[in-house]
This record gives sequence, structure tokens and C-alpha cells, in this order.
Amino acid sequence: MAGRKVLIIANLMKDDAAGVAKEMASHLATLGVDAEIYAFSGPPGPYPSTEGLDLVVSLGGDGTVLFAARTAASAGIPIMPFNLGRLGFIAGFGKSDWMVALDFWMAGRIGLTARSMLAVDVRRGGAVIASFIALNDGVVSAQGIAKVIGLDIRVGGSNLGSYRSDGVIVATPTGSTAYNLAAGGPVLHPEMDAMILNPVCPFTLSNRPLVVTGGERIDVLVEEGKRTAVMLTIDGQVTFDLLPKDRVSFTHAERRALIYTPERLAFYEVLREKLSWSGGPNA
Repeated sequence: MAGRKVLIIANLMKDDAAGVAKEMASHLATLGVDAEIYAFSGPPGPYPSTEGLDLVVSLGGDGTVLFAARTAASAGIPIMPFNLGRLGFIAGFGKSDWMVALDFWMAGRIGLTARSMLAVDVRRGGAVIASFIALNDGVVSAQGIAKVIGLDIRVGGSNLGSYRSDGVIVATPTGSTAYNLAAGGPVLHPEMDAMILNPVCPFTLSNRPLVVTGGERIDVLVEEGKRTAVMLTIDGQVTFDLLPKDRVSFTHAERRALIYTPERLAFYEVLREKLSWSGGPNA
């Protein structure tokens, strides 16, 4: 197995991320694996190079996994996420699991899931001026608190009409447990082939969340005549200013995020644990 190369992305704002990263790199070196550490504190910097990588390790919380996915997915590199934060829906491995997990990876004895991602294009005057990928979601919203904006929505060429709301969320199944869930949207199994369109605080109560197949295209057009500034937010981490008549298109990305997960945890068990579901009244 010699000659493998691993990138360790460490969020230094999380508990002992620097120490764990160094221990990981040292352990991998004894196995003949070249390990490089990309550490950040606060917002991460430019995406690190993925050339020649066999694995990306994420040390932090789900936010660190989102950054790692946008770094690695387009190159088809799998991610092993370790949770050093509090909630951790995506980061399934615990801090104490790292040595066993890496040894299992070296032996090819660990489960890999494929998660759909969003390809997000911004069109202005008919030309694509910005493109992004997202593991969780893309959000078109006002640049301010509780400011209603007008957005024309189309799904698969069909006009859903004009939404007056604080914004709209387009989420992947993986992102269904993030902002979408907080905004009253449904939870989807992370390996489903679907997207969620969820208006945020709609002015008209009949505007409800909608689940569409992964092969659809969702277009969000920023209406004219609004004095409120509008922006696009990718995974809660990357922002882009929008202008009236800009069109934001959401489709499934060609590449999926490849994420290693502990076999002992089923998705529904994670939901019960993370959301403190009781399953019914106690006897």
C-alpha cells in the first residue's frame, strides 16, 4: 500500500484538531503513506491542491466536511470525516476512532457512500458568470434580516410562479438535515436522488417545500424593482452578490461526494440520536 497520499484538513477552532492531525500524519507515515496537513482557523482559505491524493481526511464538524467535499468531489477523491464538534450529521467518525478507521481504510474494509451534490450556475444577461458546487445547499436570500424579496421559480421548465419570501433553499438529501430542516423542510435519506425546494418564511402560506427528482433543474430568477440586495450562499460558507434579472440554476453535479461512514450507524439511528427523538412516550 506504499505510495498513497492523504490530505488532512484540520479546523483549528475544534478541540485538539492540531494535535490529532499531527498524530494521524505520524501514524500514516509509519504505514508508508505521505500525509499533508491543511490547517485553518476561522474561514478556510483557497482550496488546497488535490493532485495525486487517494484520501481527504476532515477534522472538525460538518462545516469542515462541506469544505472538504467542495475540495475533493470534483476529483473523485473520497473523504473520511471525523467529528470534533457537537452535532455532526455528516461527520460520522468520532475523535477516538481515527486510528482504527485509517487502518481499515488501508485494508479496504470500510464502507463508502455516494452523496449527490448541487451544480449551481449564475446567469447574467444570458451568460454564466459564476459556478459553484454544494454538498448541502444553495440559498437565494435578502442581504439583511427579515426582508421579503420576489423570486420567480421554475422547475423542469414549468413555472411555479412568483415567491415572496425571505428567500429559497435548494437542498440535497445530505443537506436536508441542515438549514432546510430548520426552515421546516423534510428529511431525506442522504443517498436518495432528489432535491428540495424550500421557501424561507413565505408571505403566502400555500408556498410549501417541494421534493423533486434529481434529474430536474430548478431556476430561481431575481425579480426587478426590489430595493433589497440579494445574494447566493453556498453551503453557508461561500457568498455571491446577485442583481435583478440574475438567474440561478440548480442541477445535480456530475460528480458525487464519496464519504466513508461507520457501518455501525444507520442513518435513522443517527437521526434519533442527533435530534433526540424518543420514538414515543415512556411507559
